[in-house]
Amino acid sequence: MLAKTIATGLVASVLLASAAFAQTATTTSDRANTAQAVASPSVQGDWRASKIVGLNVYNDNNQNVGSINDLLMDKSGNIKTAVLSVGGFLGVGSQLVAISFDKLKFVNEPVAYTGASNAPATGNRPAPATTTTTGSATTSSSTTSTSKPNAWYPDHAVLNTTKDQLKSMAEFKYSE
Repeated sequence: MLAKTIATGLVASVLLASAAFAQTATTTSDRANTAQAVASPSVQGDWRASKIVGLNVYNDNNQNVGSINDLLMDKSGNIKTAVLSVGGFLGVGSQLVAISFDKLKFVNEPVAYTGASNAPATGNRPAPATTTTTGSATTSSSTTSTSKPNAWYPDHAVLNTTKDQLKSMAEFKYSE
């Protein structure tokens, strides 16, 4: 009985091995063409979309006006709209509003708080190392900074509006 089981396993192994050896080998030129077709584009300076969703949005006075809830893109893959969550407490009672993505300005440096007594004053913080707008132009300023910005996502977004103006906008609803 044991010899029969071993013989069956050996025959099965030989059959599987012969099927693997019967396959034709890929030529080197085919591998080179495949590698060129799958080569990844340069990602230096790009941000992860998964990190943009959930990012806090502040106005020009460093007041939190909401957070990015979703990003909507056109069929060619360009982000056109940002859906912001505005108001409420811990997501309860908040509403969604849609704004044009190019109205957001992304900043790598943390928000400088001046209201709390133990927070650093704006004058003590270094100027932002990089400020990037989402339009076709990118503005970079190289200054000495003590904190290194994260290369994969910005610290926060800035929108020139108030929380009350955003709350008064029409609520965004996903169509079914």
